[in-house]
Amino acid sequence: MIVMLCVDDKNGMLFNRRRQSKDRVLQQHVLALAGSRRLFMSPYSRKQFTDTGSAEIIVDEAYLEKAEAGDYCFVEDGDVVSHADRIEKIILFRWNRNYPADTFFTLDLSGYILEKTEDFAGNSHEKITKEIYRR
Repeated sequence: MIVMLCVDDKNGMLFNRRRQSKDRVLQQHVLALAGSRRLFMSPYSRKQFTDTGSAEIIVDEAYLEKAEAGDYCFVEDGDVVSHADRIEKIILFRWNRNYPADTFFTLDLSGYILEKTEDFAGNSHEKITKEIYRR
């Protein structure tokens, strides 16, 4: 599976069970990456995607367990560490800011190669950095 996550400068993801931030342009990037393939996410994440593009969005509390090879997972409120052996690629969207956080992305990236880095302007963020890691 290919996981996509949003993190702050300290790899924070959530604060008090709420996303740190969201951005309409980032949502478009997520949908474009998934294309017409399956895009898994939690019911919490689905609320922010009003446009679904051509992706087949699958909403399920157990989305990380159900995703298969080649499927995309948008992860805001899940822990990918227990699924590390199934992750083919990681796409991190960095907010380039420090936010309060109590839930963090903790997967050790030493077994991955940074394949590509790209900056783009978001709607609410001047710069969002996309990092693509491949196993």
